[in-house]
Amino acid sequence: MRQSQLLLTTLREAPAEAEVISHQLMLRAGFIRQLAAGMYTYMPLGRRVLRKVEQIVRDEMDRAGAGELLMPALQPTELWQESGRYDVYGPELMRLQDRHDREFALGPTHEEVITSLIRNEVNSYRKLPVTLYQIQTKFRDERRPRFGLLRSREFLMKDAYSFDANWAGLDHTYWTMFQAYQRIFTRCSLNFRAVEADAGAIGGEGETHEFMALAEIGEDTIVACTCCDYAANLEKAEPRTTGSVGISSVSNEDEHDSHPSIDTDKMEKLYTPGLRTINQLVETLHIEPKEIIKTLIYMADDQPIAIVVRGDHEVNEVKVKQILGSEKFEIANADAVTKATGTPPGFIGPCGLTIPVWVDYAVVQMSSGFAGANEQDYHYRHVNPGRDLDLRYVADLRNIIEGDRCPRCDEGKLELHRGIEIGHVFKLGTKYSEKLGATFLDASGTDQAMIMGCYGIGVSRILSAIVEQNHDQNGMIWPHALAPFQVHIIPISVKDRLQMQIAEDLYSQLQDRGVEVLLDDREERPGVKFKDSDLVGIPVRIVVGKDAEHGKVEFVERRSSHKESIHIHDVERRILNLIQH
Repeated sequence: MRQSQLLLTTLREAPAEAEVISHQLMLRAGFIRQLAAGMYTYMPLGRRVLRKVEQIVRDEMDRAGAGELLMPALQPTELWQESGRYDVYGPELMRLQDRHDREFALGPTHEEVITSLIRNEVNSYRKLPVTLYQIQTKFRDERRPRFGLLRSREFLMKDAYSFDANWAGLDHTYWTMFQAYQRIFTRCSLNFRAVEADAGAIGGEGETHEFMALAEIGEDTIVACTCCDYAANLEKAEPRTTGSVGISSVSNEDEHDSHPSIDTDKMEKLYTPGLRTINQLVETLHIEPKEIIKTLIYMADDQPIAIVVRGDHEVNEVKVKQILGSEKFEIANADAVTKATGTPPGFIGPCGLTIPVWVDYAVVQMSSGFAGANEQDYHYRHVNPGRDLDLRYVADLRNIIEGDRCPRCDEGKLELHRGIEIGHVFKLGTKYSEKLGATFLDASGTDQAMIMGCYGIGVSRILSAIVEQNHDQNGMIWPHALAPFQVHIIPISVKDRLQMQIAEDLYSQLQDRGVEVLLDDREERPGVKFKDSDLVGIPVRIVVGKDAEHGKVEFVERRSSHKESIHIHDVERRILNLIQH
């Protein structure tokens, strides 16, 4: 394509609202333009990249045996009420009414719609298994759209859904899709990890994995082992637990020691006026956070509950909510804390509470610690969990911290990374098929609920993830498979007849060989052309300049910035070698 005919306006400075590098560069390079918060127009260059991502996704979905369809974005909310997700999904579900006052929703996902479709199309095991997918715009009313395409209100998504006759069939489909995702993200040149994850609002009855593109600006924390392939989202990651529940098996000096000494000192009350926080206790009593037994009061379905963790640990609310099976789970306010315990916040402890007390494994493994005394301005010391706490409810309730031991191997330690979620695969089981009546007759004529899986990819998010991982101070660096054009030809002077003749010949020659070429035929200064070229990030640049009279051009690889002078007869061979490899 000729650049003079391309709608491409570059910006020298990033707009103030662009917080992360991918958002800044895609705006500056003219790939996207904002219409409203969280809503973007894909300009011609951005659309070209998006189409290439879509094609890779289609290739691998088709290879995995999935069939493509396209479902309505507008969904009757009766389906959401039927599935039980109408209230659970919350305000992110965009609701609207038609002229007949019938309520609809703009689809953030399509489990209800696809299940409704299949219940009317499939009635026998002979038609199973079946996997269907679509690439479609989704809508979510994000409270705070940010980071450009990473958290927007309108975005492009590939969502696939599988229907099997039994769990063994779902397991086969699940891992087939898992492998397809690995191929997709590898073809997109992403540095990614597949991690164990929480099912969230989608729900399900089995395994679920997220695919994370590693990036410092990622909104998700990934836990990964230094020795084995264990990896999980922070919400799902589990620590290695040692010893038996109910006895002190590990000292608080190091929870990974295997033979601690038991503190036999009697629990003692301390006067601690005004010491409400961990930091205040640490500074005044000259102790470490890991020596403190921290008690937090939550409301689980409007009932108070105490969660007890070590002072240097944080409660993992997702884990606790799943353990309790609560629909609603939130930290209690000060009034609720006082009402449930008789004590103001800051002095709550696990000893003697009349509400349910859940204790984290790491607390059980302490030999002793400091804890609130359930009396204003007082704390206990020498609290021995095995002796002094009610240990009826013990579980993994905390977030992983850097250096925890791996739960899957003996040698590894856990490290924390940041990641951008780009894909998610779920085993849904019968969560939707039972509620929406998607059943089939098995070989014996018995009515059975279909066993479902669902598989999503944030297609538009991949653009941001690629840029976060592939850029320098001058602009974006697109991998060959996704670049809007594969080659950028730049004649230094469009008024120089020889330069333009060589540029035009190379342009036609490469296009005839199926190479995507952008020819910068604008009457601009060379510096402007080079800055725009670096910003846009096309993998190869051919500069036709002063050596044109000797039949030579400058060959520049964007990623390495390596420049060399080559003969025009070698250009095609060099380009094809790069593209094919």
